[in-house]
Amino acid sequence: MSAPTDEGDAQSLERVPSALSTREAWLDPFDWYAEMREDHPVRYDDHRECWDVFRYDDVDRILDDPETFSSDPRLASTIDLPPEDEQSPIMETMLLTDGDRHDRLRGVVEDWFRPRAIAGRAARFEEIAADLLDDAVEGGRMDVIDDFAYPFPVIVIAELLGVPSEDRPQFRRWSETLVETPTDTSEAATEAYQERQQEASEELAEYFEEKLDARAREPRDDLITVIAEAASEDRLTHEEALGFCMLLLVAGNITTTNLIGNAMRCLTAHPTALERVRDGSVSIESAVEEVLRYRSPVQALARIATEPVELRGTEIEAGDVVVPWLGAANRDGDVFADPGEFRIDRAPNPHFGFGRGTHYCLGAPLARMEARIGLNALFERAADIERRGETLQPVRSAFIYGVEEFPIEFRPRRDAASPSS
Repeated sequence: MSAPTDEGDAQSLERVPSALSTREAWLDPFDWYAEMREDHPVRYDDHRECWDVFRYDDVDRILDDPETFSSDPRLASTIDLPPEDEQSPIMETMLLTDGDRHDRLRGVVEDWFRPRAIAGRAARFEEIAADLLDDAVEGGRMDVIDDFAYPFPVIVIAELLGVPSEDRPQFRRWSETLVETPTDTSEAATEAYQERQQEASEELAEYFEEKLDARAREPRDDLITVIAEAASEDRLTHEEALGFCMLLLVAGNITTTNLIGNAMRCLTAHPTALERVRDGSVSIESAVEEVLRYRSPVQALARIATEPVELRGTEIEAGDVVVPWLGAANRDGDVFADPGEFRIDRAPNPHFGFGRGTHYCLGAPLARMEARIGLNALFERAADIERRGETLQPVRSAFIYGVEEFPIEFRPRRDAASPSS
């Protein structure tokens, strides 16, 4: 396999397959997934210099074997990373590590994200949702993303971390920049993209540097204090502590924002399903699980082969990048009956919406709770919900899946009660 060129074409884990490079294709990639599952379940992409994997069993194998398929991009033979002293602290997080180090990092904050721990905060989450929606629903129109799906999880994760939720415009800019995928791969555009990412990473690191220093002096009941204390006890390096804060902020809002947005996209496209959720004949929890399968907020991950390995008769070399397509696996007909149908009462539903294995999403219980509380709060305040407008713009990322805006119109319900738990 060829190495990256030196002409502005450095390879990245986030390059988009050419088949998905248009707005329409990335809004609905599922026909391409079906074609790949059938004809090319394991295929090499020369442009992106990686292996794409589409079938459920193969994706499951990759996610469940971190010894063979590592999350550490530094092991890749075809990725041109910045020098070590210029790398973002996010490189030092559990997202991009394996084994004992991954377990050590995850263990620092894992207790804060267990279902029992976040259940005790449900009343506060309901209050946040109510405050946002009481104003937003008055006129009978709103943008689900800007008015609710973005600010709701950002306020939640900001409060958990212990940072001012009023800083959320900065959080949004930093988060969107860090998950962005460039659409123009010319030398000048690639250089500008790399500069934007470097600037966002440095600003975010500086922001959390100040917060960690403050918590070291004056501890509080928040996640930054937990991380600062772990650093003071040498359970985390300085870079790991910074990376932890950055990762929790970005991951704590991006996934849930798109889960709620994708839920409204699914439900407004299926009015009968929406009404069944609103009238309580199908639980919101079941509907959220089907959204996680049908339009997963994360469509793809990246792993690095640590040794030569065979997938469906194809030889993959050590150092090769392997991309398991969660969104394709979630529509595999060998596992899901009528996979192209949106069934809110689907059971069982063993989707990969939050991954699988040791890297299963730490924030999955929190994201599920936020989606449940948020959607319930909206449905209690709005009836006859319909999508407004024709054109959707996908999030500019090759692995995060959602839309930048989702306008709806509805009839405000005057009998709205406080959100149920």
